[in-house]
Amino acid sequence: MSPRIDPRQMKRMMKQLGVQTEEIEGVEEVRMLTSGKEYIFRKPEVTMTVVQGQKTFQLVGEPEIVEREDAVPDEDIKLVMEQTGADYEEAKKALEENDREPAEAIIAIMSNR
Repeated sequence: MSPRIDPRQMKRMMKQLGVQTEEIEGVEEVRMLTSGKEYIFRKPEVTMTVVQGQKTFQLVGEPEIVEREDAVPDEDIKLVMEQTGADYEEAKKALEENDREPAEAIIAIMSNR
């Protein structure tokens, strides 16, 4: 059987160790974007912990996961970069301006050089 620690004692010990925890009230939504998906947390519980100046956020909730239709695949960006010598942003922009077609993006970049 594990000993029970008084919550006040625990808070005092954490303060002595320089750990601060704060629940962020009133959070309506948190969104995380990846290259192909969007994770939407509605009304999540969010806690911020600060340890030695480093902030960490803990998120509790069930996400709605949505495919990002406007996302340009990283593989296409890398292909355009390799073929043209363009940097990431230039390759991504060229793909966006050319209907996400790698061949068209490569031609567009090469014709502007």
